[in-house]
Amino acid sequence: MTVYAALPVKDLVNAKQRLAALLEPAERRDLAAAMLEDVLDALQAIHELSLRIVTRDPEVLALAARRGVACLTEQANRGHTEAVAFAQDEAARLGAPGFLTVPGDVPCVTPTELRALLAAAESGPAVVLVPSRSGFGTNAALLVPPSAMPLKFGEPSFANHLDAARARGLTPRVLTLPGLGLDVDAPEDLRLLLERGATTRAGRLCGARGFAARLAADR
Repeated sequence: MTVYAALPVKDLVNAKQRLAALLEPAERRDLAAAMLEDVLDALQAIHELSLRIVTRDPEVLALAARRGVACLTEQANRGHTEAVAFAQDEAARLGAPGFLTVPGDVPCVTPTELRALLAAAESGPAVVLVPSRSGFGTNAALLVPPSAMPLKFGEPSFANHLDAARARGLTPRVLTLPGLGLDVDAPEDLRLLLERGATTRAGRLCGARGFAARLAADR
């Protein structure tokens, strides 16, 4: 089964505002770009995915072109939920059998985790959800077919998605995947990235920039 995969990315310049007290704007931009490439590394290793980056950021569009990834270009920067809905509609229009969305700030995601996610929805209809580390957010959603249900992000999206699936007579499957579950938004997430993802692009950047010392001083 070929699954249409959407990776929404807002502008890198204003990324990761919750780390503003710790990192300079250019550092946050570089971290966001490194995490995005980590996620792309994992996604592009899965040949069953028809991948699209959803963005209007010229820098992200250029990065996608360098990596040979197709893009859906938004007319306005409307937010994560709207970007996912835009891609979900396109997947349904193209007749894709499945739709997957993951965020660009989960640098520890692995191809093995993505394959486990796809395997959980080999027969449809299906809704497979991966919660964030906190359990409140949704870090991945796989729908078979793409129109199985609408998706709306922002905490507590995970509980809301479970309720929405059940309201449509669907039985959602929940996978707890540690790499995919770690979205890097706050200093504690950055600490976990340094512990668990030292070999990722983002982890190497954090090590080279001395972020660990800043985190220790911030405690």
